[in-house]
Amino acid sequence: MLVLVLAPPAWAQAGGAGPDPRFGLVEAFWDAQAAAESGAGWERILFLWSAIQPNGPDDWNGFQVPDAPLEAARAAGREVVGVLKSTPAWATDGPPVSGVPRGLDLPPDDPGNLWASFVRKVVAHYAPKGVHRWVIWNEPEIDPGVSGHEWSGGVDDYAKLLRVAYLVAKAAAPQARIHLAGLSYWHDAVRGREQYLERLLTALDRDPQAARHGYYFDVASLHIYFTSDSVFTIVRTFRDILRRHGLNKPIWINETNAAPDRDPDWPVNRPNFHVTPEQQSAFLLQAFALGLAAGAERIAVYKLIDPALPPGGEDFGLLRPDGSRRPAFTAFQTITRYYAGTQAAFLDQMTAVTQVTLDQGGRTTRVLWARTPGRVFVRLPAFAPAALLVDRTGATQMLQAERGAYTLELPGASCDPVDGCIIGGPTFLLVEEASPRQPASPEIIPLRRIILERVTSPPVLLASLLVLAIIGLAYWRRRVAGG
Repeated sequence: MLVLVLAPPAWAQAGGAGPDPRFGLVEAFWDAQAAAESGAGWERILFLWSAIQPNGPDDWNGFQVPDAPLEAARAAGREVVGVLKSTPAWATDGPPVSGVPRGLDLPPDDPGNLWASFVRKVVAHYAPKGVHRWVIWNEPEIDPGVSGHEWSGGVDDYAKLLRVAYLVAKAAAPQARIHLAGLSYWHDAVRGREQYLERLLTALDRDPQAARHGYYFDVASLHIYFTSDSVFTIVRTFRDILRRHGLNKPIWINETNAAPDRDPDWPVNRPNFHVTPEQQSAFLLQAFALGLAAGAERIAVYKLIDPALPPGGEDFGLLRPDGSRRPAFTAFQTITRYYAGTQAAFLDQMTAVTQVTLDQGGRTTRVLWARTPGRVFVRLPAFAPAALLVDRTGATQMLQAERGAYTLELPGASCDPVDGCIIGGPTFLLVEEASPRQPASPEIIPLRRIILERVTSPPVLLASLLVLAIIGLAYWRRRVAGG
């Protein structure tokens, strides 16, 4: 049993109503109505240096991130988190977009430090508009020539980029918070090399001023895709890396999803990670629960919608490019409704079943799914006389506890011969208006025992005796009538 205690969300502490700030969407502004209905509490938006200052340091294109999406987010209760990336061609001696900005070694107040000048201006401009959190670049661990490559500098170059951004942003707006670039884990893991976070912190260990400034960041960021179980493992791995360097920083999952390739309304040709729309929705329910159990402070879906994709383009959206809603949109609404207010998360992971228990201070939500292809019956101790059962579509039904427990059937996972069971089976939530008396593991019940219990249960047994009595009476009457 693994237990993690989480601080209550700020809005819950204040006693106010509003979305839980822990659950977010990437680029929710593309559909303001759907975003508001989703219940998201934060939103990530790209602030592209190459688009804001396309022609030089005195240029300023405010239309790259206009006021309208920021105002819409504020009205819906979403905090905006900005990503700063994409070097303009004029600001680097390297390749445009991914090149190291010129002048990084100069003092932050030197006009020749082009990155410092940009960060100072963008942070000061958007702070009055409510943007105080800044992610510094994106996935710098991806090598040149690999899909998703965005940073041509080395680890030491990124450490300088981070240091300058931190010092300048804090000076421009003391409430500013600096987030590390989102890291993918797998790009390093599949190449058998040390994790980028480890390499970065080792580089910062050599900076005599790093410890004084909290290693120049406030939050570590992760991107986790496709495999449900990896969410818990990767978050804990990054937590261990931070601890080895004496750091206790919040960890956010800035991107997570399992993009469907087997959506009949938007088919995609992909050689692996085959996912249906129903599996996408199961992944989100599982990933967010596991993220809470692992200690992630906030989690976001990449993304609300992928606009203007060509037919067959890989589509991560909760909405299809035409705006139609996938089952995953409803799953996200289920998350923002039923996971909100979680104060402590408990993980029970067995060979066949995963259960995450969310203690919500007077309410308990247990999130359950099968990990293997076969269906599984589980018995859960009851914390209240009745519970609300919620499925991935948001449909609900009331369950009455029998002999102090609930019995659930969990359908098996859809598993691929190549990828295996990357996503668990259909996910169910059991919601009770009671605190857990103690973390309680589910009991797996063999099918033969389920059949026996159902046959010998008082209602079934009484019905069986009544049927036998009727048959016996009919037989006796025929004997009497026959003389």
